[in-house]
Amino acid sequence: MIAVDAPAGLVAAVGQSATADRWFAVDQARIDAFADTTDDHQWIHVDPVRAAEGPFGATVAHGYLTLALIPVLTDGLVEVGGTGLVVNYGLDRVRFLQPVTAGSRIRATSTVTSAEPTRQGVRATFTVTVEIEGATRPALIAETVVLYVAAA
Repeated sequence: MIAVDAPAGLVAAVGQSATADRWFAVDQARIDAFADTTDDHQWIHVDPVRAAEGPFGATVAHGYLTLALIPVLTDGLVEVGGTGLVVNYGLDRVRFLQPVTAGSRIRATSTVTSAEPTRQGVRATFTVTVEIEGATRPALIAETVVLYVAAA
């Protein structure tokens, strides 16, 4: 875990990494629910019979589903004390490198790549790598940007 006493401590934490110690299962029910939420019912995601004959041999999670799981995958990896508010500021770069097949387990590594004091707080960028259990290539790499506002 990366732990700092206050948002300003993130500046000194640049370069530090933490990896989740638990794997998160991505099952077909979650993929189907995401398809329903986004109205993206492409067969590669929701038709196990057809997908078995497809390029990946099984249904695959939507790339955006894997991306949307970053908050749960990184939960507990970074602890910033003295914080009154944490705001998802956005993404600078996202690359989907390998599909996550239904039934796979994934986890994340988060690295503090920059931290900049601003008028509002400290804006930190994290490189998040989502790996697939047993795979040699990650599912995705994303640069997430988070604003930490000190407690009043």
